[in-house]
Amino acid sequence: MAHPQPLDYATLEAAARWYVDMRGEAPSETTRRAHQRWLERDPRHRQAWERLGRLQDKLEQVTPDIVRPILSSARAKRRDVLKVLSILLMAGGAGTLAWNTTALPTLMADQRTGTGERRRIRLDDGTQLQLNTASAVDIRYSETLREVRLLAGEIQIQTARDERRRPFVIHTAEGSIRALGTRFVVRREADLTQVCVQEHAVEVRAANVPATAMRVDAGQQLSFGRDFINALQPANPQADAWTRDMLVVNDWRLGDFVDELQRYRPGHLGCDPAVAALRISGAFHLGSTDTILDNLTSTLPVRIRRFSRFWATVEPLV
Repeated sequence: MAHPQPLDYATLEAAARWYVDMRGEAPSETTRRAHQRWLERDPRHRQAWERLGRLQDKLEQVTPDIVRPILSSARAKRRDVLKVLSILLMAGGAGTLAWNTTALPTLMADQRTGTGERRRIRLDDGTQLQLNTASAVDIRYSETLREVRLLAGEIQIQTARDERRRPFVIHTAEGSIRALGTRFVVRREADLTQVCVQEHAVEVRAANVPATAMRVDAGQQLSFGRDFINALQPANPQADAWTRDMLVVNDWRLGDFVDELQRYRPGHLGCDPAVAALRISGAFHLGSTDTILDNLTSTLPVRIRRFSRFWATVEPLV
Protein backbone atom coordinates (compact mmCIF):
# COMPACT_ATOMS: atom_id res chain seq x y z
CA MET A 1 0.00 0.00 0.00
CA ALA A 2 1.37 3.41 -0.97
CA HIS A 3 1.86 5.81 1.89
CA PRO A 4 1.19 9.55 1.55
CA GLN A 5 4.30 11.59 0.88
CA PRO A 6 5.35 14.37 3.26
CA LEU A 7 4.01 17.74 2.14
CA ASP A 8 6.45 20.62 2.05
CA TYR A 9 5.63 24.24 2.78
CA ALA A 10 5.68 25.29 -0.89
CA THR A 11 3.11 22.64 -1.83
CA LEU A 12 0.81 23.63 1.02
CA GLU A 13 1.15 27.31 0.10
CA ALA A 14 0.29 26.54 -3.53
CA ALA A 15 -2.79 24.56 -2.42
CA ALA A 16 -3.88 27.48 -0.26
CA ARG A 17 -3.52 29.88 -3.17
CA TRP A 18 -5.53 27.62 -5.45
CA TYR A 19 -8.18 27.33 -2.76
CA VAL A 20 -8.57 31.11 -2.63
CA ASP A 21 -8.66 31.37 -6.45
CA MET A 22 -11.22 28.59 -6.86
CA ARG A 23 -13.52 29.99 -4.17
CA GLY A 24 -13.76 33.31 -5.97
CA GLU A 25 -17.03 34.10 -7.70
CA ALA A 26 -17.30 32.06 -10.91
CA PRO A 27 -13.66 31.12 -11.58
CA SER A 28 -12.92 31.25 -15.29
CA GLU A 29 -12.48 28.18 -17.47
CA THR A 30 -8.82 29.13 -17.86
CA THR A 31 -8.41 29.07 -14.08
CA ARG A 32 -10.15 25.69 -13.85
CA ARG A 33 -7.90 24.16 -16.50
CA ALA A 34 -4.78 25.57 -14.87
CA HIS A 35 -5.90 24.13 -11.55
CA GLN A 36 -6.44 20.72 -13.13
CA ARG A 37 -2.96 20.80 -14.69
CA TRP A 38 -1.50 21.68 -11.29
CA LEU A 39 -3.27 18.71 -9.71
CA GLU A 40 -1.91 16.32 -12.38
CA ARG A 41 1.65 17.63 -12.24
CA ASP A 42 2.62 16.02 -8.95
CA PRO A 43 0.91 13.45 -6.64
CA ARG A 44 1.66 15.73 -3.71
CA HIS A 45 -0.48 18.47 -5.29
CA ARG A 46 -3.54 16.24 -5.28
CA GLN A 47 -2.67 15.07 -1.77
CA ALA A 48 -2.60 18.66 -0.53
CA TRP A 49 -5.88 19.43 -2.32
CA GLU A 50 -7.54 16.38 -0.79
CA ARG A 51 -6.35 17.52 2.62
CA LEU A 52 -8.21 20.77 2.02
CA GLY A 53 -11.34 18.77 1.27
CA ARG A 54 -11.02 16.84 4.52
CA LEU A 55 -10.34 20.09 6.33
CA GLN A 56 -13.54 21.63 4.98
CA ASP A 57 -15.52 18.55 6.09
CA LYS A 58 -14.14 19.10 9.60
CA LEU A 59 -15.02 22.79 9.54
CA GLU A 60 -18.57 21.99 8.46
CA GLN A 61 -19.02 20.41 11.90
CA VAL A 62 -18.18 23.71 13.61
CA THR A 63 -21.00 26.20 14.19
CA PRO A 64 -21.76 28.17 11.00
CA ASP A 65 -21.11 31.59 12.55
CA ILE A 66 -17.48 30.49 13.04
CA VAL A 67 -16.94 28.73 9.70
CA ARG A 68 -18.51 31.39 7.49
CA PRO A 69 -16.07 34.24 8.16
CA ILE A 70 -13.05 31.94 7.74
CA LEU A 71 -13.11 29.81 4.60
CA SER A 72 -16.26 31.10 2.91
CA SER A 73 -14.91 34.64 2.76
CA ALA A 74 -11.48 33.77 1.40
CA ARG A 75 -10.33 35.90 -1.54
CA ALA A 76 -7.08 36.28 -3.46
CA LYS A 77 -5.33 38.42 -0.84
CA ARG A 78 -2.05 37.46 0.75
CA ARG A 79 -3.54 37.58 4.25
CA ASP A 80 -6.34 35.19 3.29
CA VAL A 81 -3.89 32.81 1.63
CA LEU A 82 -1.76 32.71 4.75
CA LYS A 83 -4.82 32.11 6.93
CA VAL A 84 -5.77 29.08 4.87
CA LEU A 85 -2.15 27.94 4.87
CA SER A 86 -1.95 28.18 8.65
CA ILE A 87 -4.93 25.84 8.93
CA LEU A 88 -3.32 23.41 6.51
CA LEU A 89 -0.07 23.36 8.44
CA MET A 90 -1.87 22.75 11.74
CA ALA A 91 -3.99 19.98 10.23
CA GLY A 92 -0.98 17.64 10.12
CA GLY A 93 -0.16 14.78 7.75
CA ALA A 94 -3.41 12.91 8.33
CA GLY A 95 -5.53 16.03 8.02
CA THR A 96 -7.08 15.50 11.44
CA LEU A 97 -8.00 18.51 13.52
CA ALA A 98 -8.35 19.23 17.19
CA TRP A 99 -10.21 22.51 16.75
CA ASN A 100 -12.74 23.81 19.22
CA THR A 101 -15.02 26.78 18.88
CA THR A 102 -12.63 29.00 20.83
CA ALA A 103 -9.25 28.08 19.30
CA LEU A 104 -10.38 28.23 15.67
CA PRO A 105 -11.56 31.87 15.51
CA THR A 106 -8.66 32.92 17.74
CA LEU A 107 -6.19 31.49 15.23
CA MET A 108 -7.92 33.37 12.42
CA ALA A 109 -8.28 36.70 14.28
CA ASP A 110 -7.46 40.02 12.62
CA GLN A 111 -5.06 40.83 15.45
CA ARG A 112 -3.64 38.51 18.10
CA THR A 113 -0.76 38.22 20.54
CA GLY A 114 1.22 35.23 21.74
CA THR A 115 1.89 34.25 25.32
CA GLY A 116 3.83 37.05 27.02
CA GLU A 117 3.34 39.43 24.08
CA ARG A 118 1.60 42.81 24.32
CA ARG A 119 0.76 45.09 21.41
CA ARG A 120 -0.57 48.59 20.80
CA ILE A 121 -2.64 49.30 17.66
CA ARG A 122 -4.03 52.56 16.31
CA LEU A 123 -7.33 51.99 14.51
CA ASP A 124 -8.50 53.91 11.45
CA ASP A 125 -10.42 56.50 13.45
CA GLY A 126 -7.58 57.13 15.89
CA THR A 127 -8.89 54.81 18.62
CA GLN A 128 -6.09 53.21 20.63
CA LEU A 129 -6.34 49.45 21.14
CA GLN A 130 -3.92 47.50 23.32
CA LEU A 131 -3.82 43.71 23.44
CA ASN A 132 -2.55 41.87 26.47
CA THR A 133 -0.91 38.45 26.46
CA ALA A 134 -2.60 35.63 24.48
CA SER A 135 -5.37 37.88 23.18
CA ALA A 136 -7.26 37.99 19.89
CA VAL A 137 -9.69 40.42 18.28
CA ASP A 138 -11.58 40.93 15.05
CA ILE A 139 -12.10 44.53 13.90
CA ARG A 140 -15.02 45.62 11.71
CA TYR A 141 -15.64 49.26 10.75
CA SER A 142 -18.69 50.03 8.59
CA GLU A 143 -20.53 53.15 7.49
CA THR A 144 -22.72 53.03 10.58
CA LEU A 145 -20.79 51.16 13.30
CA ARG A 146 -17.33 50.61 14.77
CA GLU A 147 -17.03 47.08 16.18
CA VAL A 148 -14.32 45.05 17.89
CA ARG A 149 -14.93 41.41 18.82
CA LEU A 150 -12.80 40.14 21.71
CA LEU A 151 -12.28 36.43 21.05
CA ALA A 152 -9.81 35.71 23.85
CA GLY A 153 -7.68 37.47 26.43
CA GLU A 154 -7.75 41.11 27.44
CA ILE A 155 -7.73 44.52 25.77
CA GLN A 156 -7.71 48.18 26.68
CA ILE A 157 -9.64 50.63 24.50
CA GLN A 158 -9.33 54.40 24.39
CA THR A 159 -11.91 55.58 21.90
CA ALA A 160 -11.35 58.50 19.56
CA ARG A 161 -13.91 61.06 18.46
CA ASP A 162 -15.63 59.88 15.28
CA GLU A 163 -16.68 62.48 12.73
CA ARG A 164 -19.55 60.28 11.58
CA ARG A 165 -20.73 59.68 15.18
CA ARG A 166 -20.68 55.91 14.72
CA PRO A 167 -21.21 53.94 17.94
CA PHE A 168 -18.21 51.99 19.22
CA VAL A 169 -19.10 48.49 20.47
CA ILE A 170 -17.03 45.66 21.92
CA HIS A 171 -18.56 42.21 21.43
CA THR A 172 -17.73 39.05 23.35
CA ALA A 173 -19.44 35.67 23.51
CA GLU A 174 -21.19 36.90 26.65
CA GLY A 175 -22.62 40.16 25.30
CA SER A 176 -21.67 43.67 24.26
CA ILE A 177 -20.12 46.83 25.69
CA ARG A 178 -20.97 50.19 24.10
CA ALA A 179 -18.45 52.95 24.74
CA LEU A 180 -19.79 56.32 25.77
CA GLY A 181 -16.58 58.22 24.94
CA THR A 182 -14.22 56.41 27.23
CA ARG A 183 -11.16 54.38 28.26
CA PHE A 184 -11.76 50.90 29.65
CA VAL A 185 -10.38 47.37 29.98
CA VAL A 186 -12.23 44.22 28.86
CA ARG A 187 -11.14 40.72 29.81
CA ARG A 188 -12.59 37.32 28.88
CA GLU A 189 -12.10 34.44 31.28
CA ALA A 190 -13.95 31.12 31.04
CA ASP A 191 -17.60 32.05 30.34
CA LEU A 192 -17.36 35.50 31.86
CA THR A 193 -16.52 38.97 30.53
CA GLN A 194 -15.10 41.59 32.90
CA VAL A 195 -15.14 45.31 32.17
CA CYS A 196 -13.32 47.98 34.19
CA VAL A 197 -13.94 51.64 33.29
CA GLN A 198 -11.19 54.22 33.78
CA GLU A 199 -12.73 57.23 32.01
CA HIS A 200 -16.33 58.27 31.26
CA ALA A 201 -18.70 55.29 30.98
CA VAL A 202 -19.87 52.23 29.04
CA GLU A 203 -23.18 50.43 28.60
CA VAL A 204 -23.22 46.65 29.07
CA ARG A 205 -25.77 44.18 27.68
CA ALA A 206 -25.80 40.40 28.21
CA ALA A 207 -26.21 38.34 25.02
CA ASN A 208 -29.45 36.60 26.02
CA VAL A 209 -31.09 39.62 27.70
CA PRO A 210 -30.23 42.47 25.29
CA ALA A 211 -33.18 44.60 26.45
CA THR A 212 -31.51 45.07 29.84
CA ALA A 213 -28.56 47.49 29.91
CA MET A 214 -26.24 48.40 32.79
CA ARG A 215 -24.26 51.64 32.83
CA VAL A 216 -20.74 51.40 34.22
CA ASP A 217 -19.10 54.72 35.12
CA ALA A 218 -15.45 55.60 35.65
CA GLY A 219 -14.16 53.99 38.82
CA GLN A 220 -16.54 51.04 38.50
CA GLN A 221 -16.29 47.50 37.15
CA LEU A 222 -18.49 44.46 36.71
CA SER A 223 -18.61 41.02 35.13
CA PHE A 224 -21.34 39.44 33.04
CA GLY A 225 -22.30 36.19 31.34
CA ARG A 226 -24.72 35.43 28.52
CA ASP A 227 -27.74 35.44 30.86
CA PHE A 228 -26.82 37.86 33.64
CA ILE A 229 -24.98 41.01 34.67
CA ASN A 230 -23.35 41.01 38.09
CA ALA A 231 -23.52 43.91 40.50
CA LEU A 232 -21.26 46.95 40.15
CA GLN A 233 -18.01 46.93 42.13
CA PRO A 234 -15.29 49.53 42.76
CA ALA A 235 -12.78 49.41 39.91
CA ASN A 236 -9.42 47.77 40.39
CA PRO A 237 -7.04 50.76 40.10
CA GLN A 238 -4.35 48.45 38.68
CA ALA A 239 -6.52 46.77 36.05
CA ASP A 240 -4.43 48.32 33.27
CA ALA A 241 -1.00 47.85 34.88
CA TRP A 242 -0.17 45.37 32.11
CA THR A 243 -0.24 48.24 29.59
CA ARG A 244 2.88 49.48 31.41
CA ASP A 245 4.40 45.95 31.48
CA MET A 246 3.59 45.60 35.17
CA LEU A 247 1.66 43.16 37.34
CA VAL A 248 0.55 44.92 40.54
CA VAL A 249 -1.10 42.96 43.35
CA ASN A 250 -2.26 43.85 46.84
CA ASP A 251 -2.66 41.06 49.40
CA TRP A 252 -3.30 38.33 46.85
CA ARG A 253 -3.24 34.62 47.57
CA LEU A 254 -0.03 33.18 46.16
CA GLY A 255 -2.05 30.59 44.23
CA ASP A 256 -4.00 33.36 42.48
CA PHE A 257 -0.79 35.26 41.80
CA VAL A 258 0.80 32.20 40.17
CA ASP A 259 -2.33 31.64 38.05
CA GLU A 260 -2.13 35.25 36.82
CA LEU A 261 1.60 34.99 36.13
CA GLN A 262 0.95 31.82 34.11
CA ARG A 263 -0.86 33.95 31.51
CA TYR A 264 2.46 35.63 30.64
CA ARG A 265 4.62 32.52 30.65
CA PRO A 266 4.71 29.70 28.05
CA GLY A 267 4.47 26.17 29.36
CA HIS A 268 3.25 25.11 32.80
CA LEU A 269 3.52 27.10 36.02
CA GLY A 270 2.00 25.49 39.09
CA CYS A 271 1.62 26.23 42.78
CA ASP A 272 1.74 23.58 45.51
CA PRO A 273 -1.47 23.68 47.62
CA ALA A 274 0.72 23.80 50.74
CA VAL A 275 1.79 27.38 49.91
CA ALA A 276 -1.17 28.58 47.82
CA ALA A 277 -2.75 30.47 50.74
CA LEU A 278 0.35 32.61 51.43
CA ARG A 279 -0.27 36.33 50.81
CA ILE A 280 1.68 38.51 48.41
CA SER A 281 1.77 42.21 47.50
CA GLY A 282 4.00 44.15 45.16
CA ALA A 283 4.69 45.50 41.69
CA PHE A 284 6.37 43.08 39.29
CA HIS A 285 7.85 43.80 35.87
CA LEU A 286 6.51 41.39 33.27
CA GLY A 287 9.65 41.53 31.15
CA SER A 288 11.00 38.40 32.88
CA THR A 289 8.74 35.92 34.61
CA ASP A 290 11.82 33.95 35.70
CA THR A 291 13.04 36.98 37.65
CA ILE A 292 9.62 37.33 39.29
CA LEU A 293 9.73 33.69 40.36
CA ASP A 294 13.25 34.01 41.71
CA ASN A 295 12.23 37.08 43.73
CA LEU A 296 9.47 35.08 45.42
CA THR A 297 12.08 32.97 47.16
CA SER A 298 13.56 36.04 48.89
CA THR A 299 10.25 37.21 50.34
CA LEU A 300 8.28 34.02 50.95
CA PRO A 301 9.13 30.58 52.40
CA VAL A 302 9.05 28.93 48.98
CA ARG A 303 11.36 27.47 46.39
CA ILE A 304 11.01 27.24 42.62
CA ARG A 305 11.36 23.75 41.25
CA ARG A 306 12.17 23.79 37.54
CA PHE A 307 11.85 20.64 35.46
CA SER A 308 12.59 22.42 32.17
CA ARG A 309 12.38 25.88 30.62
CA PHE A 310 8.64 25.35 30.25
CA TRP A 311 7.71 23.58 33.48
CA ALA A 312 8.05 25.10 36.94
CA THR A 313 6.29 24.78 40.30
CA VAL A 314 6.25 26.99 43.40
CA GLU A 315 6.77 24.67 46.37
CA PRO A 316 7.32 25.00 50.15
CA LEU A 317 10.83 25.07 51.47
CA VAL A 318 11.88 21.63 52.65
